[in-house]
Amino acid sequence: MKKTVEKEATKLCVGLPRGLLYYRYRVLWKTFFSALGVQVVVSPQTNKEIVERGAKAAIDEACLSTKIYLGHVQALMGKCDYILVPRIDNFGMQREMCTKFQALYDLVCNTFRGSSQKFISYNVDEHKKQTEERAFYALGAELGFSRKQTAEAYKKARKTAAEDWKRRLKEQEQLFKKEGLKIMVAAHSYVLDDAYIGRPVLDLLGQMGVTALRADLTDTKEALKQSLKVSPTLKWELNREIVGGIQICRDRIDGIVLLSAFPCGPDSMVNDIVMRRFSGIPILNLMLDNQSGTAGLETRLESFVDILNFKRGAL
Repeated sequence: MKKTVEKEATKLCVGLPRGLLYYRYRVLWKTFFSALGVQVVVSPQTNKEIVERGAKAAIDEACLSTKIYLGHVQALMGKCDYILVPRIDNFGMQREMCTKFQALYDLVCNTFRGSSQKFISYNVDEHKKQTEERAFYALGAELGFSRKQTAEAYKKARKTAAEDWKRRLKEQEQLFKKEGLKIMVAAHSYVLDDAYIGRPVLDLLGQMGVTALRADLTDTKEALKQSLKVSPTLKWELNREIVGGIQICRDRIDGIVLLSAFPCGPDSMVNDIVMRRFSGIPILNLMLDNQSGTAGLETRLESFVDILNFKRGAL
């Protein structure tokens, strides 16, 4: 009987919306499900249609990244057995996640309550001693796998994700050795890695001959520690990592671009902190919304780069 259950489980297909925490956990999730023999399907790259569909499904007050996420969920509906929508509340004291991550599963289930699509989640809440590892054990059990199978899959996934992160850190470190302007882009991974809203900014900087560095791509533990030097009371995990990443590299960069998805509450507060605490570094604050194109961004980025080049005596 046990073998039959496990055999049927291998036919499962789980959908991963290409938005929000996908960019942070994609290697972990894909490796975990692959190790269990579960098929994974990922929504396509963000495009205008996905943004528009997500905007229609969301309330007006939702941030652009949440609207995009809902568009990706909709793109997966009917194409998989389950769509993974994790609920991540916190990683301990002063390590809270934005409320959209705390309520994401409920938000998605309520938004698409009229559909027949099934959703699956895992819950991380270390205030209640619900660690990521325990959360994955529960996820595996819900999908019909034994604790041993799940433990082995999680161990492999965590190791693979750690190795991938180290590789990316090394690649960024090599960029610091390049000549010319170095601008640190401070944004969440779900903004920077999004093909429709964030990646065009990195591409534009590259076309201008600028070395674009990422504040979110840093040693996480060190970044959390360094963020306390900027603000000892900052509590949002992802923002702390970004602020800490800037602090670590502040003496190795020529300027900072703050890139946010409108109207992100945590970013609106944290960006103000960054502009005050890093006042000695030139900063450009850019806000992205689903109504703006790249033309305005290009003009502002070109002006910013010209100012930095002038400051370096390159103009």
